[in-house]
Amino acid sequence: MTPLRQRMIEKLELRNYSPKTISAYVAAVAQFAKHFGRSPDQLGAEEIRQWQVHLRDTRHVSWSAFNIAMSALRFFYRWVVEREELIQRLAFMRKERPLPVVPSADEVCRFLEAVPVIRYRLVLTVAYGCGLRLSEAIRLEPRDIDSARMVIHVRKGKGKKDRYVTLSPVLLDMLRNYWKSEHPKRWLFPSPLRPDRPINLTTIEKCCKRASAAANLGKSVTARSLRHAFATHLLEGGTSIRVVQVLLGHSSVITTQIYTHVSNEAISKVVSPLDQLPRRP
Repeated sequence: MTPLRQRMIEKLELRNYSPKTISAYVAAVAQFAKHFGRSPDQLGAEEIRQWQVHLRDTRHVSWSAFNIAMSALRFFYRWVVEREELIQRLAFMRKERPLPVVPSADEVCRFLEAVPVIRYRLVLTVAYGCGLRLSEAIRLEPRDIDSARMVIHVRKGKGKKDRYVTLSPVLLDMLRNYWKSEHPKRWLFPSPLRPDRPINLTTIEKCCKRASAAANLGKSVTARSLRHAFATHLLEGGTSIRVVQVLLGHSSVITTQIYTHVSNEAISKVVSPLDQLPRRP
């Protein structure tokens, strides 16, 4: 490992970046350097421009991959080699904003009923009932369930932030029955093959594909879809968007506002200006 790469990793770790982000950023800078056959600290504005064109027009990367590459270079030039004058050259690609797939309440029921394995079904029920990311749901521990306060403690969610989410009485009963039959120890949802580890993300994702097909929903429902449904159904029920923001763990309410665009209940209550025009015989 070169001293430059080691310094970048240390800088990322000092700023509490996740291992996944560290790996992505280091790989992005390495690809940039490899493309030109020179150390990245020897590359400048013209190479950045050529790299952006190459990513967009030759490799046809997605907007997210493009922006990760630019974020990595921003970090490298700002914190590792301290060449602030290059930061303005690192423009981001405009983000696509497709509306999320949101299953209805009936579709959520049919989907969960189509999951044959109780443990997997309960993981997905927690994801919907609490609005958790799948990575958060599978890493829950028995101590995180606070029945006295009727909340669940989510530890080190996205951005390594803790938060509390609501625990419904229905979900609490499900979790109690599950605990009596399974007696989980370290993890609430341990891997069937490695009890010292939580259930694998890929296992649940594959389970979602099979359940979507078995339920004949006509759409692909994932754990992320269930999180979208949690937010949308709360807004349709009249819950404040600020409360939904806190429950989802969003840093900004702007991120949460996308759910106002998919709330059929809210859309159906809007009065068209056509209805306000004076009626003439």
